[in-house]
Amino acid sequence: MSENNLINKIWNYATILRDSGVSYTEYVSQLTYLLFLKMDDEMASAGLKTQIPNEFSWGALKSTDGSELEKKYSEILENLSKFDGIIGAIYQKAKNQITEPAKLKRLVGLIDNETWMGLDVDVKGAIYEGLLQKNATETKAGAGQYFTPRALIKAIVEVMQPKYDMKVLDPACGTGGFLLAAYEYMRAQTNDKIAIKELKENGVRGVDITPLVVSLCAMNLYLHGIGGAESPVKVGDSLVSRGNEFYDMVLTNPPFGKKSATKIMTSDGSVDTQRENYERDDFIATTSNKQINFLQHIMSMLKIGGKAAVIVPDNVLFEAGAGEKVRKRLLKDFKLHTILRLPTGIFYAQGVKANVLFFDKFTPLDGEKYRTSEVWVYDLRTNTNLTLVTNSLKSEHLSDFIECFKAGNFDERHESERFKRFEIAEILKRDKTNLDILWLKDESLMDSENLPEPDEILAEILGDLKTALGEIEKI
Repeated sequence: MSENNLINKIWNYATILRDSGVSYTEYVSQLTYLLFLKMDDEMASAGLKTQIPNEFSWGALKSTDGSELEKKYSEILENLSKFDGIIGAIYQKAKNQITEPAKLKRLVGLIDNETWMGLDVDVKGAIYEGLLQKNATETKAGAGQYFTPRALIKAIVEVMQPKYDMKVLDPACGTGGFLLAAYEYMRAQTNDKIAIKELKENGVRGVDITPLVVSLCAMNLYLHGIGGAESPVKVGDSLVSRGNEFYDMVLTNPPFGKKSATKIMTSDGSVDTQRENYERDDFIATTSNKQINFLQHIMSMLKIGGKAAVIVPDNVLFEAGAGEKVRKRLLKDFKLHTILRLPTGIFYAQGVKANVLFFDKFTPLDGEKYRTSEVWVYDLRTNTNLTLVTNSLKSEHLSDFIECFKAGNFDERHESERFKRFEIAEILKRDKTNLDILWLKDESLMDSENLPEPDEILAEILGDLKTALGEIEKI
């Protein structure tokens, strides 16, 4: 059975469960819990070491029926959620959302009919990635908000060029797109068994504040052969503290929105406390703007010589107060060398105007030989009309940016219609150190035939309105 056929076969059952009130995201989470049990059972049958005790195994589950099946499944989830390592990461806060025994039995049978461990790692990973993408496409809420376009992730990793011996972090990892792409890029660089083992177990790390999303991410990485005794991803609020680790590279798309966190995460779960600001000694500005806080956090997490690529909304480029302070530090104490202005219509949150900031960390001792006097801006937004489904972002949209970036040799950069250089000295003189730089003429404003669709206009207005309301709320 082909990948697409298997994805569609599994996904089609989601429509049946929707009639029972099970959302697409809940369906994918239940698939995750059951798939791990089935694969662990297959490993045990092949004589390999199993991670799950018999009483919580696939065999114990599929041998039951009716109300006993529902009861057994709930018992298994409750117990596995208390485990450490990858099992604990996948099953944390796991609950049975399928309350009709007949439908649960059908789902168990659907999974039992396939031999998952016999599939190649790449195939298993592709199937799961396909399910995550279908989930993101089918629902505008839920896991969709954590899904960064794969073409964008691939392009960012390609220009960032992580090395196989690096440690890469995503402090807002979602379902693991950046971590997976970075791992695959690094894995292709070596055949040394010791290096590969180190890469699999310690090469990538992720944090996310939402337990369900961490569960999906842990399973995604597991199916791609990533991880060891310790889970590579964990639940937590990245913004609470810098932690004890420094990283060679940070790749991330922090969640958009004004609140810094929906809940403060504690060692025994979460408490319903809204956190507006983060008082940290390593932050130069105190703000409720989540993206500016993530930017400060990333600055602190990087090793000397470390590199970062972070997706931020437009307000980070021009917001006064804390935003201006952080931009000045980014220009003076870091090497902000590239900004990629992204098209609208590529994220599941409508009306988002976003950019990718590329910067390196160095010390004053590196002096002028390392510091750049210029920032290069690539405008992929102006006169680029994309939508989420009918005209989505593809690799070819980013091929010119990759060529212009000149990874590893910035001296070869040259200006083009969409790629321009700007002197940092001049930017620092701009009002509020504004990095919201535009130069291309918007053809849609000059040609009525090229006006965007009404729903696109509405989405953009709503996006701008949300930003404005956030500013008013702060005042």
